[in-house]
Amino acid sequence: MPAAMERTLSIIKPDAVAKSMTGPIIEKIEGAGLKPIAMRMLHLTQAQAEAFYAVHRERPFFSSLVKFMTSGPVVVSALEGEDAIRRYRDLMGATNPEEAAEGTLRRLFAANIEQYAVHGSDASETARQEISFVFRELEGVERS
Repeated sequence: MPAAMERTLSIIKPDAVAKSMTGPIIEKIEGAGLKPIAMRMLHLTQAQAEAFYAVHRERPFFSSLVKFMTSGPVVVSALEGEDAIRRYRDLMGATNPEEAAEGTLRRLFAANIEQYAVHGSDASETARQEISFVFRELEGVERS
């Protein structure tokens, strides 16, 4: 049985945007068969970053995460493809770039465990919430 068509959110984080890695990252995403159906660049406010990462509010790294995510622009994309959530998470690699597999986005583009280049949704419900957070009314482009 073929895998289900899914959507997931991708964020190219401020560190990767600042290093002009947006194009190479998108090339890797598309090369993996994931199609961006909506994309935009934005600069998160503190309130937006706090709301987006609210699940981590009680974690010791929350403040530094918010500060980092508001330090510069990010590129957000809604990606579509069969089994997109798992496939994108595999493409991203481990959070710690030193532990990430060769060829993964974090191994290739991340600076360290705090600045790890990309974010991706971890489950279908999270993907729906994150996509609707960034794209209030997703008018994704149909791609053949």
